[in-house]
Amino acid sequence: MIKDNTNAAGSHKNNPYPYLGYGLGLRAEYYNTILDQQPDVDWFEIISENYMVDGGKPLSYLDKFRERYPLVMHGVSLSIGSTDPLNREYLKQLKALVDRVDPVWVSDHLCWTIHGGLNVHDLLPLPYTEAAIAHVADRIEQVQDFLGRRILMENVSSYVTYTESEMSEWEFYSSVVEKADCLMLLDINNIHVSAVNHAFDPLDYINAVPAARVQQIHLAGHTDYGDFIIDTHDHPVIDSVWDLYKYAIKRLGPVSTMIERDDNFPPFAELMAELDHARQIGGINQEANTCTA
Repeated sequence: MIKDNTNAAGSHKNNPYPYLGYGLGLRAEYYNTILDQQPDVDWFEIISENYMVDGGKPLSYLDKFRERYPLVMHGVSLSIGSTDPLNREYLKQLKALVDRVDPVWVSDHLCWTIHGGLNVHDLLPLPYTEAAIAHVADRIEQVQDFLGRRILMENVSSYVTYTESEMSEWEFYSSVVEKADCLMLLDINNIHVSAVNHAFDPLDYINAVPAARVQQIHLAGHTDYGDFIIDTHDHPVIDSVWDLYKYAIKRLGPVSTMIERDDNFPPFAELMAELDHARQIGGINQEANTCTA
């Protein structure tokens, strides 16, 4: 049976897990800065695979962060959309880390990364079909039963489409999470990237997702190549993505939000400025909703 890990902080009105506020991706480049400065960050997200090891420096640092901040886990190798069997050894290692960290929640990507036992180390999109919905939902249910908790699935950026697709990405994504009874990690930058690459209106995407399933939001930067853009997490969040975030929060209400940065790391103060901007947008929308209520 799936358990909902609510805690004394209370849960978001739409979701079983608590609302955490505003967080950052925990990256080794900032370990010492964070421990020294104790910044005003509500929570951190760790990349699960970075800590699925037996001892060593990563876990020793992780224990220090666990003492100070709530943590959530975010994976990149579940390959939930693959036709290969679920990797039971990977799941055992993931569960061992879950037991050690006791994260508020666990997430991964709605994609495939493994074929024929080979991990291509990329987050590849799925065909948007009824058959794929059934396949992925069944695998998510298996993972949730194994971990004993609901998980979050993140929308990925995409650069190709499938001729077999029968519906839009947002219809596919919404159907998967409803059928699997899991939750959403809505990446606003990925929506923008895919909208530009495939020429759709990103507001259609945000308007279509089931609000009650959206537990977390990612904000990040990307690289613009003119004719297409790629999700690289190595630039600041751009104005168009901030505008989409503002729209999303207005529609969805408060959702735990974090800034991702994975390369071209700026001074930590710059990340904190982005996080404060997200807080400001969230505060403005909360005030607006209160006034209208």
